[in-house]
Amino acid sequence: MLLSRSDLTRLASTALLSASALALCAAPAMASKFHVIYNFTGGADGGVPPFTLLPDGNGNLLGTANQGGKHNAGTLFSLSPGDGKTWQLSVLYDFTDKQGQPGWGLIPARHGRDFFVNTGYASVLGGPCGSVVKVKPSASSGEDRGHVVLTYTKSHDGCPTGNLLQDKHGNLFGVTQDGGANNWGSVFELTRGHGGYSETILYSFRGEEDGGAPYNALIEDHAGNLYGTATASTKNSGTVFELSPNGSGYDYKVLHAFMGGDDGGQPVAGLIRDGSGNLYGATESWGANGGGTVYELSPQRGSWSFQVLHALPGGSGGPVTSLTWGGLGQLYGTNFFDGADSYGSGFSLTPANGKWRYRDLHDFTGGADGGYPGGGVVIDTAGDLFGTAVLGGTGNGVVYEITP
Repeated sequence: MLLSRSDLTRLASTALLSASALALCAAPAMASKFHVIYNFTGGADGGVPPFTLLPDGNGNLLGTANQGGKHNAGTLFSLSPGDGKTWQLSVLYDFTDKQGQPGWGLIPARHGRDFFVNTGYASVLGGPCGSVVKVKPSASSGEDRGHVVLTYTKSHDGCPTGNLLQDKHGNLFGVTQDGGANNWGSVFELTRGHGGYSETILYSFRGEEDGGAPYNALIEDHAGNLYGTATASTKNSGTVFELSPNGSGYDYKVLHAFMGGDDGGQPVAGLIRDGSGNLYGATESWGANGGGTVYELSPQRGSWSFQVLHALPGGSGGPVTSLTWGGLGQLYGTNFFDGADSYGSGFSLTPANGKWRYRDLHDFTGGADGGYPGGGVVIDTAGDLFGTAVLGGTGNGVVYEITP
């Protein structure tokens, strides 16, 4: 199942899947500790936190909530550990209906304490469907604290999805999941200038061998090449792609086309990259055990070698966002639907003797612990994991901590 902007809102009040048993038992798990550090009320603090948190370097966690706030259009918030036992939430910004509701996380601007956020709203007849909003929480007046950098138009560039990427020059790159020239989404660049930002469509997906409907953020290497995932097409079950600058634009290349077999399919999750240039990602569906796959792509003399690191257990409800590196080479991730109660789970993969050992860290129940973890996890200096779930808790989603 492909996750769209409307899915998160719907999941706030409706359970989509019934409980099911895991298709494959994971390796026996050592006990990990889980607890909720914040319950959203859906009021002034916001509700339905949709995506991965952002550590600020001072022990605080920044994030977005899709609902609630002063205008009931969501919030940008900060969570501070306080006395170490009780986390305190501060609302840094309230989004407006005109800007749209934040459907993903935030990225820091290269200068100052400003942030860029993708927001979305329903399109009418292919018209506006979201915004890139620049938020400056420290500004004195409300009008200066948040302004629209770009308005997405479905028939032109498509509708927003995923986080943005900012390069060393301050330019922004992003993807749209639908709409655009061929109604399969696009990759775009926002170039920074004296009068603001100007948009260039770098690639319009055709929904054929090239894939289509990208969902998650791009990543960049030192040479300026862009890497991303496209979730589906009429010819395959999604692709991993590269966009390479050629002096006058970008060349598009498919690095791997998923076939919906043991390699997995629907690579909704974004990519991460190691120091050797290898790419790591996850698929939401298929694979040998039915719950998607975690895979690696390695550059080798002008081509790329693909291998499945682990076939995830479950029933087609695996990761929808990027994996996270641990301090000892582990990979951490979240499954959106799968888990013992079909409300999602958190897991780790640890390399051992040429294989990767899977460990189930927590199965969400949809109750007090939350359900449907829409974002990935971030790690603090002690090795603890923090993430969000879009429903459960007191009814409006939670922020949680896992000590592996």
